[in-house]
Amino acid sequence: MKLLSPPNARPVRGPVTLIALASIALLSACASLAPAGGELPETPLPAAWSSTPVNAAAVPSPTALAGWWQRFNDPTLTTLVTQALQANTSVKSAQAALLQARAQRDVQQAGMGPTLSASTSAQRSKSGDNDTSNRFQAGFDASWEPDIFGGNRSALNASEADARASETSLADVQVSLAAEVAVTYIELRGLQTRLAIARSNLAAQTETLQITRWRTQAGLASSLDLEQAIASSEQTAAQIPALQTSIAQALSGLAVLTGQAPGTLPAALQGALTTAAAVPQGAGDLALAFPADTLRQRPDVRTAEHRISAALSRVAAADAARYPSFRLSGSLGLSALTLGSLTNGASVVNSLLASVSAPLFDGGAARAQVRSQEAALEQARVAYQGTVISAVKDVEDALVALQGDRERLVRLQAASTAAANAELLARQRYESGLIDFRSVLDTQRTLLSTQDSVASTQATLSADHVRLYKALGGGWTPDAPSVEATTS
Repeated sequence: MKLLSPPNARPVRGPVTLIALASIALLSACASLAPAGGELPETPLPAAWSSTPVNAAAVPSPTALAGWWQRFNDPTLTTLVTQALQANTSVKSAQAALLQARAQRDVQQAGMGPTLSASTSAQRSKSGDNDTSNRFQAGFDASWEPDIFGGNRSALNASEADARASETSLADVQVSLAAEVAVTYIELRGLQTRLAIARSNLAAQTETLQITRWRTQAGLASSLDLEQAIASSEQTAAQIPALQTSIAQALSGLAVLTGQAPGTLPAALQGALTTAAAVPQGAGDLALAFPADTLRQRPDVRTAEHRISAALSRVAAADAARYPSFRLSGSLGLSALTLGSLTNGASVVNSLLASVSAPLFDGGAARAQVRSQEAALEQARVAYQGTVISAVKDVEDALVALQGDRERLVRLQAASTAAANAELLARQRYESGLIDFRSVLDTQRTLLSTQDSVASTQATLSADHVRLYKALGGGWTPDAPSVEATTS
C-alpha cells in the first residue's frame, strides 16, 4: 500500500530519514547490551554438617562470633589480637588497597559528568618585516560524553564492585590475622607447658639417677642400671633446648604479627608472654548454622561474589565499546589584540561542537576484547565455586579435628593419670629392691610421653576452636558498617 502525501507537502529529505533510522538502531542496540549470566554459579552444598558440637540445636548469628578471641578468657590473647589488627603490615596494605579502589571508583564516577576547564594565554609574534602583534585570550572549555550505550555506567559498576571486593578482602585479612595470632599464642602456651613437664620429669629422673648411684656404690645395682639412668635423664634434658628454641620463635612470630620487630614488644606484654601460663581453652557451647548460612558469613566468599559482579560489568563495558560514541563540547572566551580590548563585547568568542565517532574496521579487536572479558567472567565464576567448596571443607575439617581431638584428649588424660601412678609405684619398689631398674625406666618414659601428649593435644584442641571460628567467618558480617581504611 502506498501512502499519499497531502497537498503542498514537502518531500522528506534523505538526511532526515537517515537520522530517524539511526535513532531506531541506537535504541534497539541499547536494549541488547545487558549481558546475561549475572546469577551466581550453582555449587552443591551439603544439607547439614557431618559432625556438630554438642549445642548444635541453636543457630548463632554472625555477630555472636564477633570478638571470638574474648571467649578464651585470656587478657593477653585479647591484647595481642587487638594490637595486630591495628598495626600488622598486611592489614595496612589491605587498607591502602581499599583506599586505592575507592579512589579509582571516584575517578570513574567523575567521568560520568561534564568537564569544565579554564585557560588563558598571551602571545607576541612577528613575521618578516611586519610589525609585532599581540594576542590575549581567556575562556572556558566544556565537554560531555553522553553515555548512550551504558559503557561508562558499566565501567563505574565494575569499579564499585572492585571497591566492595577490596573491602571484603580487608575483612578477610583481618579474620585470617586474628586466627593466626591466636594459633601462635596457643602454640606458645603449649610449648611452655611442655617445657614445664620436661623439667619436672627431668627432676624426677635426676633423683632416680642419684639413688641408682648410691645403690651401685653399695653393690646393690649394676653399672648397667647406672648407665641406663644417665642415658634416660640426658635424653629428657636434650628436649629442653629444643622447646626453648621453639618458644623463642613463637615469641618472634607474635611480635611480627603485631607489627613489631622481634624483641621490641612492650615490657608488660613481653613479661606476660614469657611467664608460663595455661593453654587457653575455647568455649564448649559453640553452635553452627546451616552450610549456606555459614558461607554468607565468610568475607572471602563475598569477595568472590564481588569479583563476578566486576567481571560482568566489564563485559558490558567492552560490548558497549563496539557502538558509536557521542561527544558535546563548547567554549566561551575572550580574544583581543590588547588587554584593554578583552572587556569589549566584540572580543567574545564562542563555539559549540557535536561529534559522533563509530568504529568501522578494527580487525576484530573490539569483539576479541568482549571475548576476553567473557573469559575473565568465567574465571571469576569458577573461582567463586572453588572458594565455596574450600569454605565447606574448612568447616568440615575443623569439626572433624575438634571431635577427634576431644576424644583423644580424654584417652590421653586417663593414660597420663595411670602412668603417673605406675611411675610412683615403680620408684618406690625399686628403692625397696623389689623390681629391676628397667621397669623404672619404662614407667618414666611412658609418663613423660603421655604428659607431653596431653599438653600437645590440649593446645591442638584450642587451635581447632580457632580454626572453626575462622571457618565460620570469624564474626564478620556483611550487614555491619564497612571497615574504614585509615592512613598513618
